Amino acid sequence: MADSSDAQALSAWVTAVVRELGIEGALEREGIVDLVLDLASDVAHGVSRPGAPVTAFLVGVAAGRADDPAVAARDFAEKIGRLADGWDADSERGAPAGDQSRRA
Repeated sequence: MADSSDAQALSAWVTAVVRELGIEGALEREGIVDLVLDLASDVAHGVSRPGAPVTAFLVGVAAGRADDPAVAARDFAEKIGRLADGWDADSERGAPAGDQSRRA
């Protein structure tokens, strides 16, 4: 578990980034850090460490294109977290999101 100085530094950093990007109020801040960290952990441990930040970026891009980015971010993170958890299953690799015929 991160110590309180790490948590404080992360909170200050997220606040500064949100301000710099001009996205204050664009999504609820409550739980978003944990959501991203959990997703990154799932990918880092289930797929590859370098895949974690790339995946977080891709989920952010996809969520930003949705009508409700906060809801989409949670939905996409959950969906991609499950994909990462089952990544060793060869049947999941390379199956496009809309191609349900290749999914169990």
